[in-house]
Amino acid sequence: MKSDAVKKGSQAAPHRSLLNALGMTPEEMKKPMVGIVSSYNEIVPGHMNLDKIVEAVKLGVAMAGGTPVVFPAIAVCDGIAMGHVGMKYSLVTRDLIADSTECMALAHQFDALVMVPNCDKNVPGLLMAAARVNVPTVFVSGGPMLAGHVNGKKRSLSSMFEAVGAYAAGKITEEELTEYENKVCPTCGSCSGMYTANSMNCLTEALGMGLRGNGTIPAVYSERIKLAKHAGMKVMEMYEKNIRPRDIMTEKAFLNALTVDMALGCSTNSMLHLPAIAHEAGIDLNMDLINEISARTPNLCHLAPAGPTYIEELNEAGGVYAVMNELSKKGLLNLACMTVTGKTVGENIQGCVNKNPEVIRPVENPYSKTGGIAILKGNLAPDSAVVKRSAVAPEMLKHEGPARVFDCEEDAVAAIKGGKIVAGDVVVIRYEGPKGGPGMREMLNPTSVIAGMGLGSEVALITDGRFSGASRGASIGHVCPEAATGGPIALVEEGDIILIDINNNRLDVKVSDEEMAARKAKWQPRVPEVTTGYLARYAAMAAPASKGAILEVPDTKNF
Repeated sequence: MKSDAVKKGSQAAPHRSLLNALGMTPEEMKKPMVGIVSSYNEIVPGHMNLDKIVEAVKLGVAMAGGTPVVFPAIAVCDGIAMGHVGMKYSLVTRDLIADSTECMALAHQFDALVMVPNCDKNVPGLLMAAARVNVPTVFVSGGPMLAGHVNGKKRSLSSMFEAVGAYAAGKITEEELTEYENKVCPTCGSCSGMYTANSMNCLTEALGMGLRGNGTIPAVYSERIKLAKHAGMKVMEMYEKNIRPRDIMTEKAFLNALTVDMALGCSTNSMLHLPAIAHEAGIDLNMDLINEISARTPNLCHLAPAGPTYIEELNEAGGVYAVMNELSKKGLLNLACMTVTGKTVGENIQGCVNKNPEVIRPVENPYSKTGGIAILKGNLAPDSAVVKRSAVAPEMLKHEGPARVFDCEEDAVAAIKGGKIVAGDVVVIRYEGPKGGPGMREMLNPTSVIAGMGLGSEVALITDGRFSGASRGASIGHVCPEAATGGPIALVEEGDIILIDINNNRLDVKVSDEEMAARKAKWQPRVPEVTTGYLARYAAMAAPASKGAILEVPDTKNF
């Protein structure tokens, strides 16, 4: 056992003395030591129930012959952090979570791990750590929130943000706004649509790192507790068989995850996280792969905000496995990939019937023949940009309009609420990238205000920042190179005509190469607003969004 380093032999007597201080018995010390990474806290709605999940995991581990030991991981609520300086501290936690979990796991020599994440950066951060540490590991999330109900219709957090825009436009009263406020988030759990948290929890299943239902069983269902117990039991099976994360998270498994991503219509943030996780597993996910996969993968689900259905309905329809079974009918998945069930993907999804063809379209009758996400390139985004194609109104798939340029989110929101943005405009928000932000803020506020004011099918938004999974409309993010490094988005001027052609994967500004070169010659980098603390260190090391905004280790050859 790996943990023998702190449990066996005379040299480990000091270590055992400290284990004794924890109340650990000799019987417990003889068993594999299983670290349970608890992301429980009392500020994130998706994490307030994780104490119960952790207790269930502990029971499962103990039942299967292991010694469970809990340690923490942090998590930020993106909804609470949205629209102010707090959002600068969201994406950057992904690396803090990975780093701190790596430190805890290796410092204490755990034999196996059970990761208990739920919201946004917590999931990819722990997947990154799992790849690094590479001991037998199983994931079990806290589960999605149930949808709220307002005026007889199901609603979610994206509805709340859009209601703010509707109120600003005078379309709803203050009393109606308050009704949304009180009803859209009715339970604990990750927000109820196919936003980033649920996207990543579903993709954890697709990768093979979580058990069936990990991404879809609602947080408040007792089935979630059963799942957690099974995760605790299953990690002991993984330990006995020595099946490790890098045995599961292979290149083929990531291709599966990208395929499922396209079918589900996941958050654009998955285009940051999957490459970052793959990087930790020693795999390079080239962005060009994504359009290739999208071109052959039908979009089978229109979950909120793209459509009127929610994760609870995806669960009832058969969940991620049912989606994967549909995809397998066209030979779109690698069925031989190993998973934490101890079985292959093909064995896992066999017989997983699609129980609701309105929630999961049959592969013969998709919402579209191409996937939910598209990578765009052009003279405005020479490296890449990302759009959730499945959430774009048909009339905005091709759009041409004048640039309305803002150097931060706050200025853009003020202009939109002030009625200064009109139909046909292309809002450009820059200096919000990984380095420029720093931290690559989500632009949910501006997209929601645009939608709430009734401009969602008439106004586009382009940014070197990113979007919440709750954003909808022609929201194009992750523009690379970013403005802070002198990318073309830094050179766009008010009134420049921008051409968006999503079907042909293009994003261009109609300015000559000569004019762009002249503007580049005059461009000066902005003085960083943040020069101290973690954000400054992040800005110094952050790679472009096209590389997953990972932290790149400086070249040490000359040291």
